[in-house]
Parts: sequence; structure tokens; C-alpha cells
Amino acid sequence: MQKSVYLDYAATTPVDPEVLSAMVPCFSENFGNASSGHLKGRKARLAVEEARQKVAGLINASPEEIIFTSGGTEADNLAISGIAGASRELGNHIITTSIEHHAVFETCHHLQKQGFEVTFVPVEPDGIVDAEHIRQAVTGKTILISVIYANNEIGTIQPVKEIAGIARKYGVSSHSDAVQAIGREHIDVKEMGVDMLSLTAHKFYGPKGIGALYIRNGLQLTPILYGGGQEKGLRPGTESVPLIVGFGKAAEIAMRDMEAEIKRLKLLRDKLINGIMQSIEGVLLNGDMAKRLPNNVSVCFEGLAFKKTASGDMPGGYLYLNRELDKHGICASAGSACSGTEATPSHVLIALGRNPEQAQGALRLSLGKWTTEADIDNTLEELPKIVERLRTGNTIRL
Repeated sequence: MQKSVYLDYAATTPVDPEVLSAMVPCFSENFGNASSGHLKGRKARLAVEEARQKVAGLINASPEEIIFTSGGTEADNLAISGIAGASRELGNHIITTSIEHHAVFETCHHLQKQGFEVTFVPVEPDGIVDAEHIRQAVTGKTILISVIYANNEIGTIQPVKEIAGIARKYGVSSHSDAVQAIGREHIDVKEMGVDMLSLTAHKFYGPKGIGALYIRNGLQLTPILYGGGQEKGLRPGTESVPLIVGFGKAAEIAMRDMEAEIKRLKLLRDKLINGIMQSIEGVLLNGDMAKRLPNNVSVCFEGLAFKKTASGDMPGGYLYLNRELDKHGICASAGSACSGTEATPSHVLIALGRNPEQAQGALRLSLGKWTTEADIDNTLEELPKIVERLRTGNTIRL
């Protein structure tokens, strides 16, 4: 049987066995509602608050500054819409970048329909926004600056500390989506100076369906959900104790293992990037080589665009690339990393200056805890052959 090589850790990660072990009792003996006053409820509440302390510790926040959500998307929505609702009398202008995750993009587009003005600041060809361009976009009506910490497709790390300083100078709230960076970068919200930070568990070996929003003490947000008073009224609903406990355990493990894991991943990442660039012609590396996540490899293969199917459809070359990689046991994200079934070129790559044809040949390979050097060697053996077959049109029609 062919061994599967999983290189899609940026999409999701397997649950760490230690995390699973911590979660299991919460489905059985410790099943209580954390809002109940009896023994079972008190035990559940204790587990929730212990997890909150661990998540807060991972980013150097205070426990009371952590609000649990269903994931990164809800955290982004709460941050942006929450500030918009609470600050409407102060202004209606939001600043973000042209390479944000869809959770930020679509929230901003929704607010535009509600009468808000949004400035999408372009990035440089290396995928990094110039903080001075952010400053120039600030007006007297600006209420929020939201800049992704590390891009989900190309892995570039943004100057969030500098941008947060600009926001403070002008009395504007700041937010960063750090979903991809948590567990892969040392993040200190106090040192960074950001007002809000989104994170989620399933990107660093925790369970799906649980995330959090760091909200600096004193910052006021309007809820986007209504119900009971859980999570300070900002996220009403019965707390999912098993998922929260798993999130806390994942944070604990990340604090313990992150330093060594970052070093290991950088070595594997650089070997993969160098191997691809040396063995395949017509490759474009997306994003800055140095200012990128330790596990991210993003490239565009030229000559893969618009291969016509028997039905006359014109899908992007990445649809074939996905299929061919999967046939050879390599799990990765081709095309737009978070919208792999869509034929629309990635807005992130277009923002970098890639043309639609180049963007159609995009591939993201993301490494993780169980990635081995043998996985990298296997990928470097198969990928050049796959790309060559696709370029010559020798592929199975979809």
C-alpha cells in the first residue's frame, strides 16, 4: 500500500494523542454544564478556566482576556463586527490588507453593505504590507486596523507590532488573525501591542470547532450572537468543555515543544523549497523567503493553466495538480488554499502580482509535527514528474 504523505498542515492538523487523552474524560465522567452550580458543573467550570489559563499563557495574555469561540472565523467576525458596532458613533472606516483570510474579507464586505468604508491596502511583491501605507490610510473616521499575522496561503509574516503602534498613535483599535501563526511563532500580545488576536485549536494539533479571541482588557465590543451570559456575553451558549480542554492542552504542548519544532520545520521547509527550485523549471516562490512561517512552502508552476476537458470546461491547472498529487499519496493544497474546489485564482496571489495563469498553477505544501525527511524526499521525487506530465498534457481528464 502506498504511504500517504500529509503536507497540508496549514489546512488542519491531526489531534495530538495527548490532547485526545485530555478530552476523553469530558465526554463521560466530567460531562457537566460549566454554568451549573452543582458538583459536576463546578468540575466542568474548573476545567474550562484551567484551559483558559493555558491558552492565555501561550500568547502572554491574562485569562480574562480570552473569549472562547467556535473557531478562527467566528473570532474574526466578532473582532471586526464587534468593534464596528461598538464604535459606530466614532467613525465608520476600517483598514485591512488585500491578502486577508476570507473570514476577514467577507466580514468587511458585509460591513460595506451596512455603510462602512473599508480600505484594502495592497502588499508588496514579497507578500508583506508596508506599515507606512497603513499609516497613510488612517483618517479621522478610522475605528479599526485588521492585519493578518501570517498569511494562510503564502506564509508571509506581517509587521503587526509596527502596525499596532500606528493604531495606538491614532487612537484606533487593532486586530490580527493569528490562526496560522499560533504554535509556529512565539506570540506575545503585550509586547506586540495588538488589541485583539484571533486563534483556533485545529491548526496546532487541537480539535476542530473551538477557537478564541484575545480582547485587551477595557476594550468594548458589541456581541454578534445573543443568548445567555457565557463568555462575558460575547459568546453565549453552553461551553463545549471537551473542545475547550483540548484547546488548552494543545496550548500547553505548544509552549513546551515550539522552540525545537520551529528549528526542525525550518530545515525541512528549506530543503523542500530548494529542491523544488532546483529540480523544476518555471517555478515562482510566493512570499518572502525569510519572513515566512517555518512550515510554509508556496509556489506557482508556470504552464499549468487552463487545460481543457472533454466537456469543454476550462478548469485551472491546479485541479489536475490536486488529482495527480492525490494519486501519488501526497496531500497538499493546490490553487486557492482555502477554496480548493473553486476555479477562481487566489486573491492572495493576484495581490502579489501573479497573473491569473500563474495563479492557476499554485501549490501550497505545509509541514507539521509528523512530517519526516523521508516525506520531503518522496515529494521531491514525485513532484517534478507530476508537473512535467501536466505541462505536456499527459494527464487524465477530470
